[in-house]
Amino acid sequence: MVIIGIDPGYAIVGIGVVEYRGNKFRTLEYSAITTPAGMPTVERLKKIYTEMTSYLIKYDPDAVAIEELFFNSNQKTAINVAQARGVLLVAAANANVPICEYTPLQVKQAVTGYGRADKKQIQQMVKMLLGLNAIPKPDDAADALAIAICHAHSRKMNNMLGVNGVR
Repeated sequence: MVIIGIDPGYAIVGIGVVEYRGNKFRTLEYSAITTPAGMPTVERLKKIYTEMTSYLIKYDPDAVAIEELFFNSNQKTAINVAQARGVLLVAAANANVPICEYTPLQVKQAVTGYGRADKKQIQQMVKMLLGLNAIPKPDDAADALAIAICHAHSRKMNNMLGVNGVR
């Protein structure tokens, strides 16, 4: 199963692509879609959509896993990120790829087994689970890989419990 994990953002969208077969992970790619601060909103959203569509075409994933939004302060940032997240969802929907959404708590629990894990703990587990030599950079890409790992673990658990999974 090929999974594209997405850490949604407006300036930086984390992308992590993994293959999960027989309880083993293989990292296919990790990177970020970036948009400069001075670029008009519509152009930023178009760039995010276009680049996400390229990943979907390149990898033809079995699923897209995306983090749900959680904001507690800046409303303007929340709106911009929500718009970018919507564009990412539309790109996946247009490619007919099943979309699964996970909360930060679900990602932490799936990757570390501990819902209050900090960023460093998650990054170390991503490195270990994927057999990488270093923690993926930028941080957004590491987060996206964690989201993909979360989906793989969630799908495995759903299959064990007899719950319908993706595709």
